[in-house]
Amino acid sequence: MKKLKDVKVLTLAAMITAVGIILGFFKIPITQIIEIRFGSLPIAVAGMSLGPGIAAIVGALIDIGGYLVKPTGPFFPGFTISGIVSGLIFGAILYKKEFHPIRIVAAVLVHTLIVGIIMNTFWLDWMYLKAGFFNTLMIRLPKELAMIPVNIFLLSIFLLGLDRIRDYAKV
Repeated sequence: MKKLKDVKVLTLAAMITAVGIILGFFKIPITQIIEIRFGSLPIAVAGMSLGPGIAAIVGALIDIGGYLVKPTGPFFPGFTISGIVSGLIFGAILYKKEFHPIRIVAAVLVHTLIVGIIMNTFWLDWMYLKAGFFNTLMIRLPKELAMIPVNIFLLSIFLLGLDRIRDYAKV
């Protein structure tokens, strides 16, 4: 992790983390286990601009920092793991790659499947419902599927802008 000694990288990672914590406050609660959130956007930006390792750290820091600033329930390390995996996914698919809409679609689909549908459903069932993974999945699946085009659209806007200034910043 030689990059962690670079002041530009640390500054960008800190700014993305701060934005991620703030975005975490903006959520639309539907039920106890269904919320519309946009916290994966900053992690995707970190993945594209800083790589999977640092994006994983940013994902963890966004979860922990959001809890420390404004706890909305008990701290659960499973969601920190989800943040780490999110950073790894976005970094692996988007880092040092040419901007292409198919890459964005792939990143959102993989992230939604692994983190949104599998991991977070498991964590929420374990913490709150205890109704069984598949019962919780059936409750959460429509929301996760409905958010795919929204996330693709928002991520495309964010990353297209980032792609245009990436050469200028030289991070």
